[in-house]
Amino acid sequence: MSKRKKSNLQWIKETLELEEDHNWKSEEGNRIFVAGRGALRFDVPGDWHFSPQEKSFQFLDKKPPDDNCRLEASFNLLPPADWSEFPLVPLLKKVVKDDERNVIERGKVVKLKRQTARIVWMHIKFIDEPENREAYSRICIGLGSGVQCLITMDYWADDAERVIPVWDTVMDSLVLGLYIRDPRTGFAFPD
Repeated sequence: MSKRKKSNLQWIKETLELEEDHNWKSEEGNRIFVAGRGALRFDVPGDWHFSPQEKSFQFLDKKPPDDNCRLEASFNLLPPADWSEFPLVPLLKKVVKDDERNVIERGKVVKLKRQTARIVWMHIKFIDEPENREAYSRICIGLGSGVQCLITMDYWADDAERVIPVWDTVMDSLVLGLYIRDPRTGFAFPD
């Protein structure tokens, strides 16, 4: 059996001028993040630092090492199948149960239903060992239109009031599998 080549993935940043009648809409102060031509899309604060990783996308409230909050997202394209009965809640509970941090609190599962997606999330509170400081992590799993996403947000307990609205914006604006024909216009297939 031949060995698989190691991924030498490099991201290419490209800036395009939007058409005058473009269809992109976001709340003031936010920007729209789109990955995979629309496989994953949500709004983030416009001043957050974007840091692409090998298998995910990170948004930090400030440039490292001054960051206090990390929002991270990844997605997978799923094979054609009926995913409508896939047990998202048990999967999320297992992910949270298997978390190896010093968890001191687990929140309730929050379910969101969109026209083409099911989204579940919950939070945990833990003691960050290196800092001996209370922190939260929010974990979201979304499934719809042949796309599965994982979104997490880690933040210090004393930053909760400032960053929870960011999470709410991400959850409110999250769209899966709405593919964009031309990024300069923002129009989705089959517009």
